[in-house]
Amino acid sequence: MQLVDARGGKTLGINSGGEDLTLNDKEKQLIRAVGVLMHYPKGHTLFSAGDVADKIYLIETGYVKIYRIATDGRRVTVGCIRSPGELMGLAEALHHGERTCFAGAINDVKAIVVRKYKFQELLLQEPNLSIKVAKLLGARMREAEAIVHEMVCWQVSGRLAMMLLKVSELCGIKTDRGIKIDLRLTHEEMANMIGTSRQTVTSALNTFKQEKSIAMEGRDIYITDVEKLTRWIM
Repeated sequence: MQLVDARGGKTLGINSGGEDLTLNDKEKQLIRAVGVLMHYPKGHTLFSAGDVADKIYLIETGYVKIYRIATDGRRVTVGCIRSPGELMGLAEALHHGERTCFAGAINDVKAIVVRKYKFQELLLQEPNLSIKVAKLLGARMREAEAIVHEMVCWQVSGRLAMMLLKVSELCGIKTDRGIKIDLRLTHEEMANMIGTSRQTVTSALNTFKQEKSIAMEGRDIYITDVEKLTRWIM
């Protein structure tokens, strides 16, 4: 599903330049051949701030959030949720440094874990993969800049609407009720993703419900009117 940013006609998400930066089957197989399949249960930390950045991850199933811990103990999500088929842990590993963030499994996750030196050898052997990785890092840098702009300039309702649309782009399922976000996020987790409080997220979700742009069943969220929700980010 491709959602359009009402501000400028650009596609929401990491591939806003129109170029497909997802790995193809051949590239995934090359990475699988040099890595090891690991299983991480829901809530598990794949890596922590301060760890040596010596591994690259290819997510096979499940979703992972990248976050930092604020001085008051809150887990503040940085960047987007990493989803199946995505590479994770690239920048710090290729920069020869330590991790500055945490990576937590939102649900049960399977990932191919590749040692840095093996991944670098693979990049030397596969120039097309190297170019794609470089473009992906550039796209993520633009994405991070956009998130900073949203945090500074947008109201909470706009940030929450954008987050819901982006997550639905990653894991939305079409149903009779609308687009179901197939990822159960608590109000606290959503607050951490957009830099606000749980109470503020609850209030904004109630506003969206009242205008019938979303519907909720327990922790399940359905986007029932994309156009209405998109107006909050105009």
